[in-house]
Amino acid sequence: MRAIVTVIGKDQVGIIARVCALLAEQGINVLDISQTILQEYFTMIMLVDASASKVPFAQLVSLLEAEGREQGLVIHAQREDIFNAMHRI
Repeated sequence: MRAIVTVIGKDQVGIIARVCALLAEQGINVLDISQTILQEYFTMIMLVDASASKVPFAQLVSLLEAEGREQGLVIHAQREDIFNAMHRI
């Protein structure tokens, strides 16, 4: 199962490293990543493969959200099929 992970917040050292480390610890593979800085704001969107995840998807979402709160970021994860359904015209 593939998912979309978004990260938004004030730019700081190590954002990509921390998010990728958390994903790797849970057996999640990053398939594609795009990040940019908009003035002082860091934004990132990732396409990940969660089919080998060590935890249920709902728990992964909670882990990412908790990491975001700890780092002063907003991190969301959503299943790719739900993301696509929400953005279909």
